Amino acid sequence: MSKKNHGGELNKVLNTGDVLVVAFGAMIGWGWVVSSGQWIVSGGIIGTIIGFIIGGLMIYFVGLCYAELTTAMPKCGGEHVFSYRAFGPIGSYICTWSIILSYIGVVCYEAVSFPTILQYLFPSMSKIYLYSICGFDVYLTWLLVAMAMAIIILFINIKGTKKAAKFQKVLTGIIAATGIMLVVGSVYSGNVDNVRNQMFVGNSNLKIFENIIKVAIMTPFFFFGFDVIPQVAEEIKMPLKKLGKMMILSIIMAVTFYVFIVFAVGLVMDNKGISKSMSETGLVTADAMARAFNSTNMAKVLIIGGLCGIVTSWNSFLIGGSRALYSMANSYMLPRKFGVLHKKHNTPVNALLLIGLLSVISPLFGRSMLIWIVDAGNFACCLAYCIVSLSFLILRKKERSMKRPYKVRNYKIVGTFAVILSGSMAAMYIIPGTNCTMVWQEWIIVGGWTLLGLILAYLSKKKYKKNFAQCH
Repeated sequence: MSKKNHGGELNKVLNTGDVLVVAFGAMIGWGWVVSSGQWIVSGGIIGTIIGFIIGGLMIYFVGLCYAELTTAMPKCGGEHVFSYRAFGPIGSYICTWSIILSYIGVVCYEAVSFPTILQYLFPSMSKIYLYSICGFDVYLTWLLVAMAMAIIILFINIKGTKKAAKFQKVLTGIIAATGIMLVVGSVYSGNVDNVRNQMFVGNSNLKIFENIIKVAIMTPFFFFGFDVIPQVAEEIKMPLKKLGKMMILSIIMAVTFYVFIVFAVGLVMDNKGISKSMSETGLVTADAMARAFNSTNMAKVLIIGGLCGIVTSWNSFLIGGSRALYSMANSYMLPRKFGVLHKKHNTPVNALLLIGLLSVISPLFGRSMLIWIVDAGNFACCLAYCIVSLSFLILRKKERSMKRPYKVRNYKIVGTFAVILSGSMAAMYIIPGTNCTMVWQEWIIVGGWTLLGLILAYLSKKKYKKNFAQCH
């Protein structure tokens, strides 16, 4: 294997602050602006908050597993390395291929969200009707904007930038500032009766519980991001024990952020206002900002802050997904072409091109793609988290002497909760009658990705023979 392709050649450039904003910036992204209405309609204000806390607890337990494993094995590839050490080639392949689908899901989500944001700022931008898909009209200009932005983000990632970490800090600061403004504004101009009148959704305790769980199983997609850190573990220059603490802190910060945003929206908007906002703009949080300050310009301020979220999460997950593909290619689990680094910029160019191409294609499916890709990505995310959590438990028994700079207390309880919660959430997407089962479009995404993985694994096994699944 050529030296330039080896993960150990990556430079250590990320410090404590960089790690925190990369993870937190990836987790808060843009979802809090574009999806808050859907959360509240599904579970109510308090129901949504409970759902996010439930999802946050699952992510917290899984995060503890990640924190220990990342500090024990700080290698490029994260989940790929953990699961290989615990389960060998097959478990590692399933885990890493699943997490890649989740990364791709976020990238595609951002590609579809971007023109939606601009449409709020420029209502007349949609020109030249093309077709309708699941009730959403696709226009040529909307499509071109989405595809153009996908190409730009891809180009930036291929070129790379030494100042990316500083840029991420600035953007994450703007996102946090706009969120705080919304919360402060809602406290002064909101009405507690708005929250009381839409606390839960459902005409029975069972239905209320079902709707809370429906929100809870959506949340991993929006907490997804802390696990980008293991992908760049070799590029971090900080004490490993501190690295584990930063990962957990980023999760707590993200849960707190989402809970405050949902409550702020509920304070200033009643259910009729939320429904109207969803049907007219689709950006409930921005409309809540306008109502909180009685100014349409403030909605635009929030959207500009949210645009920063698009860039932070898009950038983080394109990096994470490409590194995971790169790591698999360097283990001969995928065609070696995905392990090729750009001669000038030292980025995994072919891995980036694959994910970039999918993000260019995804807007063709319109805004319906948001829901499909969220659910498909959530399922894959929960499956990967379950495998990582199992790896955590297995390696505690299998390799007791392994050095663990960040060692989790009560590992059996933590690991068992992580496995049960993530495994249960993954199961609910595939078991009929759970109120969360994937629809056929989502099954096509998951099935197509699975088939592609099987084909690539077969071709790699056939071509590389004994070298297949040789972790380096």
